[in-house]
Amino acid sequence: MFTGIIEELGEIVALSYADDGSARITVRGPLAVSDAKSGDSISVSGVCLTAVELDPEHFSADVMGQTLAMSNPEQWAVGRTVNLERAAAVNDRLGGHIVQGHIDGTSRVIDIRDEGTWRVIRFSLDAAHAPLVVDKGSIAIDGISLTVSAAGDDWFEVSLIPETLTRTTLGARQLGELVNIETDILARHVARLARFGFSVTAGDTDGAYAVDNGRSDA
Repeated sequence: MFTGIIEELGEIVALSYADDGSARITVRGPLAVSDAKSGDSISVSGVCLTAVELDPEHFSADVMGQTLAMSNPEQWAVGRTVNLERAAAVNDRLGGHIVQGHIDGTSRVIDIRDEGTWRVIRFSLDAAHAPLVVDKGSIAIDGISLTVSAAGDDWFEVSLIPETLTRTTLGARQLGELVNIETDILARHVARLARFGFSVTAGDTDGAYAVDNGRSDA
């Protein structure tokens, strides 16, 4: 589990593919490995990976073929700068929002506007993800916890302060480039319940909640 507050900019320094379509990557990230051990989770531009080998400055991780297929293909390249975040500790402040590192897919940069010291970036939005993205709601872009500043049927925007532009990879994104997105987990659960006709209502006296799937035989 992550919070979407990027701790460090890392770099992919090695990448090799296996016959089964998976890959082994090595990432330079001194802070990310400073207290890590084999088996720990590290978010790499929004993708939750398990560190399997570590040294004082690097960690290696295996990336499944499904993860490679769902994520930004431009991300998996030697020399690529990536956003790194260690898994959240239970006693940490939740500075962003709950981020699983289980991305929904990718979006493309379709507009960039500088407004004073701020930068507004508009991204494309797939029809399958559109119901999960709401104005003023949370979204993770390349692992960065951000607030949606505007949303349409097939696009959404985020407004970025100078700190975000400097400390993350979003400051370097250009028109046409792809990013990984993870929609809000709460929105995903609500959408799943709604799909099966469930509704949640508060109890009358004891504060309990009842779940109704709308069927007479339930």
